Amino acid sequence: MVHISRRHVLASAAAAGTTAWLSTPTATAAGQPAAGQPAAGEPGPPAGLTGHEPVTVRWLEDGTPPELAAGTTWGVPWPRGALSPEQEFALVTESGTAVPVQSWPTGWWPDGSVKWTAHAVSNAHPHTGTYRLGPGEATPPDTPVTVARDHRRTTVDTGAMTVVFRHSGEHLVESIQRGGTVIAEKGRLIASRQDSPGTDLPATVRGQVFTSSVDRVTVEQEGPVRAVVKVEGRHKGKRRAWLPFTLRFYLYAGSEALRVVHTFVYDGDESKDFVNGLGVRFDVPMRGAPHDRHIRLAGQGEGVLSEAVRPLTGLRRDPGASVRADQVAGRATADPSTWDQRVTSRLPYIPAFGDYSLHQLSAHGFDIHKRTSAGHSWLRVDGGGRARGLGYVGSPAGGLAFGMRNFWQLHPTELEITGAATDTAQATVWLWSPRAGAMDLRFYHDGLGQEEYPEQLEGLEITYEDYEPGFGTPYGVARTTELTFWALEATPTAERFSALADANATPPLLVSGPEHNHAAGVFGAWSPVDRSTAAKDELEENLAFMHRFYVEEVDQRSWYGFWDYGDVMHSYDGDRHTWRYDIGGYAWDNSELSTDLLLWYHYLRTGEAAAFRFAEAMTRHTGEVDMYHLGEWRGLGTRHGVMHWADSAKQVRISNAGYKRFLYFLTADERIGDVLHDLVDADRTFLVLDPGRKLAEEPFDPDPEALPMGKSTDWGAMGLAWLTEWERGGDPTARTKLLNGAASIAALPNGWAQGGATTYNLRDGRFTGPSEPSVSIGSLSSVFGLMELMTELLQLTDDEQVRAQWVRFCRLYNATADEQRAETGSSWGSLNLRQAYSRATAYAAVQLEDPALAARAWRELRTGHAGYPEDHPFRSVRVEGPAVLNPVNEAPLSTNASAQYGLAVIQCLALVGDHL
Repeated sequence: MVHISRRHVLASAAAAGTTAWLSTPTATAAGQPAAGQPAAGEPGPPAGLTGHEPVTVRWLEDGTPPELAAGTTWGVPWPRGALSPEQEFALVTESGTAVPVQSWPTGWWPDGSVKWTAHAVSNAHPHTGTYRLGPGEATPPDTPVTVARDHRRTTVDTGAMTVVFRHSGEHLVESIQRGGTVIAEKGRLIASRQDSPGTDLPATVRGQVFTSSVDRVTVEQEGPVRAVVKVEGRHKGKRRAWLPFTLRFYLYAGSEALRVVHTFVYDGDESKDFVNGLGVRFDVPMRGAPHDRHIRLAGQGEGVLSEAVRPLTGLRRDPGASVRADQVAGRATADPSTWDQRVTSRLPYIPAFGDYSLHQLSAHGFDIHKRTSAGHSWLRVDGGGRARGLGYVGSPAGGLAFGMRNFWQLHPTELEITGAATDTAQATVWLWSPRAGAMDLRFYHDGLGQEEYPEQLEGLEITYEDYEPGFGTPYGVARTTELTFWALEATPTAERFSALADANATPPLLVSGPEHNHAAGVFGAWSPVDRSTAAKDELEENLAFMHRFYVEEVDQRSWYGFWDYGDVMHSYDGDRHTWRYDIGGYAWDNSELSTDLLLWYHYLRTGEAAAFRFAEAMTRHTGEVDMYHLGEWRGLGTRHGVMHWADSAKQVRISNAGYKRFLYFLTADERIGDVLHDLVDADRTFLVLDPGRKLAEEPFDPDPEALPMGKSTDWGAMGLAWLTEWERGGDPTARTKLLNGAASIAALPNGWAQGGATTYNLRDGRFTGPSEPSVSIGSLSSVFGLMELMTELLQLTDDEQVRAQWVRFCRLYNATADEQRAETGSSWGSLNLRQAYSRATAYAAVQLEDPALAARAWRELRTGHAGYPEDHPFRSVRVEGPAVLNPVNEAPLSTNASAQYGLAVIQCLALVGDHL
C-alpha cells in the first residue's frame, strides 16, 4: 500500500505541523501594522527564531528597466516561524552593492511570526537584474524622504522634489517644486456631467462642472525610502458635492516622480447624471520664449511626438542648423540676435500652438490635434494605434511629464495641454475624455414586463438573467486608475521620454519566484510547474493553453474600456462565433466560479509576467466595478450579466476577498487593502437583502442573531475576508467570527452538508441548526473559494472536529449514494461539477493518507463531469470572414469550466501529483 503523508497537503515545509488558533497584532491608526503580539494568555512567537536565508527577487518583466517610475513596492512571503515581527531586511544587488530599502510586515502567522513583508526601493538606486533580500540591517538612503505637517499643509521632500499637499479646499497639491522652482501647482480633480445622453438627441442638454474638495489628508507612511499621502474628498459644484474620491500619492527617496492611485465612486442617478469628463489637472508655469517651450506625446512602440509651441523648422527662412537642432532636441536655443535676422525680425508672425490633445477613444486608435488657442480650429497632427499614455509640457528650465497607466485599455482617455503659449499651461490627464460621449450607465432594457417574482424566475429560465426592478443600478460602483507625474529639470530627450512612457505604461515590479513562494506555504494547495512526466506535461500544456487563449481573447474580442477592462466573458455562442455578450447572465463573467483564483494560481505556479498582469487587471476590475462601495449593498458583488452591475443577485461570493488578497500581499497595494477591510463587515448586508427572497414563502424579517446566510458559498466568501483581516492584524472580531463559524458548522450533525433551517448570528459568527442529521447540498457550495479557505484554515488549527467534518465533506461529495447514506443518512442526490470536486477528493486523500482516494480523484478529473474530459481538444481553430466581423481563433472553452478545471488540475497536482 502506497503511503500518502499529510505533509503533502501543501507540499511545503509550512504544512508539516499544526498550531493552535491564536491572535495576531492589531493595526496602528496610521495604517501600518504593529509588531506581532499574541493575545493575553496565548503563546507568543516561537523562541529562538533562526531567521531565513536571503531570497532572490527579480524584475517581473525580463531585463533591467531603464526607468522605475517613482520606485517600486513588492511583497514577499516567509515560512511560519522563520522571522520575528521586529526583523529588519537588507537588499543587495548581484554584485553585492547595498540598496536602500524600506520594509514592513503586512501579514502574520498565528504564532506571531511574520508571514508577509512589503519592501520599497526608489528609482534612484542602482539597477540590476536580480537582488538578494534577507534578514539584515537596512541601508538608509543618502537623502531620505521627509514629511512635515502643520494644520494647513503636509510637505514631502524626496531630495529631488518637494510636494505640498493642502488639507482643505480645491487643490489637492499646492505645488511641486524642484530646486526651488515651481514645476507644477494647483493640482486638482475635475469632472463634468450632463442631464441627458447625447445619443438620445435631446432638444437641450444642461451641464455642470465640478472640481475637487478635500475632506481629509492622512500620512500613511513617512519614509525613509517611501512616503504615502492619502487624500479623500468629493467633487464639488455650486449646489452639489458628489463622486467621492480617494487618492494616494507615493513619493520615493531621491525620485523626481509622483505616483498616484486614483479611485472614485459613482453615487449619481444614472437616469440624469451622465458623466462626460473626469480628469486630473495641474497648472504648469511656462518659462522662456514660445520657441523654447516643448511638447512631448508618447505614441505606440517607441514613438514620440516632439514639437515646440512655436516651430522654427520648416519655415521659409532658416534660423540656422544649430537653432533647429536645439529646438528639435528640446534644448534652449541661442539668443535670437545670433540667428538669421530674416527669422528673428518676423518671430511674432509664426503661430504659437499652445493647445495639444492626444485622445484615445477606442482601443484601436488615437489621434493628436493641436490649435493656437481656444476659439480657433484644431489641426490634425497625426494618429496611431495604442498610445502609451504619457505627455510633457515645459522648457529647458523644467517641466511636467504626466501620464496614465493602461491608457488605451481604459479608453476613452485623453492627454490635454492648454495655454502653453501663455504664462501658465494646464496639463490634464482625462480618465474619461470630454471628446467621447457621456457615460451611459442606464439599464439596457425596460424590464420586459418582469415586475413580479414569477415573471423574473421565468426570465431566468430563458436568458439566465436574474432581473428585478431597481437592482440594475451602478450607484456605489467604483474605478481605480494609476497615474504618474514627473517633475523634470529639463525637457527630456525623445529616448528618455520613451523610457518614461514605458515605465508609465508598465510600472516595473520586483517579485520572488514560485519556488520561494511555494516553500513559504502561502495560499493553500498549489505547486510550481512540473513537467517531469508525460502525464504531468499534458496537464501543464492544457493549463498553459487555456491561459494563453484567454490572454489573446481579450485582444481579439477587444475586451477593453473604462468599465470593462479586466473582465472576461462567461459563455460562448458557437452559432455566431462570439461570446454571449448580449444574453442575460451569460455575458460578463464577474468572477463566477472563481476565474480570479485560477489566474492568480497560474501566476504563482509560473511566475510569468503576462500571468501577473492579467490577474492584476482582473482584480482591479472585479474589486471596483463588480461590487458596491456605497449604499445599503456596500460589500456585495453583482452576479454575471450583460452589464457588470445589472443582475439582481447581489452576493458576497462575487465581492469575495479571496480573489483580491493575492494582489494585496504580492504588492502591498493600499487601495486593495481598503477593499479587503471593507469586506470584513459584508455580513451585515444580510440584514437588508434576503438572498432567497424570490423563493421565500414568508416576509423577510431579519433577526441579527438568526440570519439566513449560507454556510458554504456565503460563509466561504466571508471567511476569506475574515482570514485576510486576521492575517493582516486587523479587527480581532474577524478572527472570532471565522473560528466560531468553522466550529459551529462542524458541530452540525452533517457539517457543511447539513440540511434544514440553519441560521447565522451576526454578533459572533456562529451557526445554529437542527440536531438531527439531514442533507442539503448544492454543487456551487465550494467553488467560490470555500475549498481554498479550508485548506488554508486547517493549516492554522488543531481542532479535530473541524478537520474531520471538512474531510468527510470532501470525501463524500463524489462518493456513491450508498456511501453517502451510510454516513449522513441520505443520498446527496445528482450533484453537478464533479470534476471540480476532484480536488476535494484529493484533499481527503492526503488528510486520510488514502491512496484509493488519490486514484479516485484522478479518475474524477479525467472523466470531466461538467468540465473537460481527458480527451477534450485543447486547441483552437481559425474562423475567417465573412462568417465573423474580424478573424478569430476559436476554442471549445467556457469560462466556468475553465476556471474549475484549472483549479482542479492545479490542486490535484499539488496534493496527489505523485499518484497521477
